[in-house]
Amino acid sequence: MKQIMLYVTIIFLLGSFTSFAQFGDILKKTEEKAEEKVDQAEDTVVNKVMNPEAPAQGKSEQNESSNTSTTGSQQVNTKTYQNYDFVPGDKIIFEDNFADEESGEFPSHWDLLSGQAQISTLQGEKVFALTEGNYASVVPLMKTDTYLASDTFTVEFDFYTQPGAYNQVGIRFWNPKNSDQDNSSSDDKNGVFVGYECSANGLSGTYPESDEIFNNNKWHHVAIARKGRQLKIYEDQYRVLNVPVFKGNTYAINFVGIGDQDKPIMIKNVRVALGGNFNDTKHIITESKIITHGILFDIDKATIKPQSMGTINEIYKLLKDNPGLKYEIDGHTDNTGDSKHNMELSQERADAVKTQLVSMGIDGLRLTTKGFGDTKPISDNSDPAGRANNRRVEFVKV
Repeated sequence: MKQIMLYVTIIFLLGSFTSFAQFGDILKKTEEKAEEKVDQAEDTVVNKVMNPEAPAQGKSEQNESSNTSTTGSQQVNTKTYQNYDFVPGDKIIFEDNFADEESGEFPSHWDLLSGQAQISTLQGEKVFALTEGNYASVVPLMKTDTYLASDTFTVEFDFYTQPGAYNQVGIRFWNPKNSDQDNSSSDDKNGVFVGYECSANGLSGTYPESDEIFNNNKWHHVAIARKGRQLKIYEDQYRVLNVPVFKGNTYAINFVGIGDQDKPIMIKNVRVALGGNFNDTKHIITESKIITHGILFDIDKATIKPQSMGTINEIYKLLKDNPGLKYEIDGHTDNTGDSKHNMELSQERADAVKTQLVSMGIDGLRLTTKGFGDTKPISDNSDPAGRANNRRVEFVKV
């Protein structure tokens, strides 16, 4: 019966057309229409990114770095970071989350060396998109040319991966004073490349999870630490590559990648900091307080971000190995926003840090908390780096 109905339907349809060729054309157009809808679904994220008029849905917070560990509704549990040992440098010299930039324009704290790039909007957040060039090349605007002429520093940023995109970012420690230097993407001794596979100095490491998971419409947090001759690269909670002897010289940072209009390389939350001597336990114990910039929170909340666990793990080890130590945990913000709200928020965040340490086994009687809001700045609030230094958690010995 079904076969008879099918034949009748086909005969009816054929009767509606003047020729078999016309019927074939209709089938072809229908098939093309279906493929077009599939393509549109695949490009939804890119269309949002490249639409500079897209409205921002997320709430911007100027008194907190917006490093994120979420993809849509997915949130990484801090327990997955229990072995994370990355600790940011002591002094932040550059930070940009692009929140104040205008979509479709080039960001005000950067320069373009080659290719094309612009501010775009993704998931309600402003991002820096490399849209054209092989290779697109951008650098932060700094007061000095060789601001990384140090053997101890950290670099952090988030970058977005998506199927079919060129999901790799290069970080070149180039020398701006040498205009003849090759600043392309070649993986030479001054280059570090991050992605599903990371490389530096001819060594390589692979993200522990599958490439499908890594590249599937997801933000990843990248952290690079150099201390002496050693260089380490972290992606999310994993240490992906350890270079025992980094052979390159470091002068300044140059981000490079293959730009693409449809699926650009996208980065956000760039942070560069000097120093990083947290492992000097004897020095830390004798100090009256520990100033940390690695404990981060969700925007306008007291929810600790998972990548904060590197700093928290070090504090935990210090307290565990030295049972006589007691600290007051102090929360601080910059001067952006309402002072009363900043005071309340800083207290809530200090309490959250104590709660986390207690959950890890530290006696709560050894810890007290206090929020200071924006009342005790340690840097100038007039620029992003200064405000980033003022957003901190301190551990004051009692």
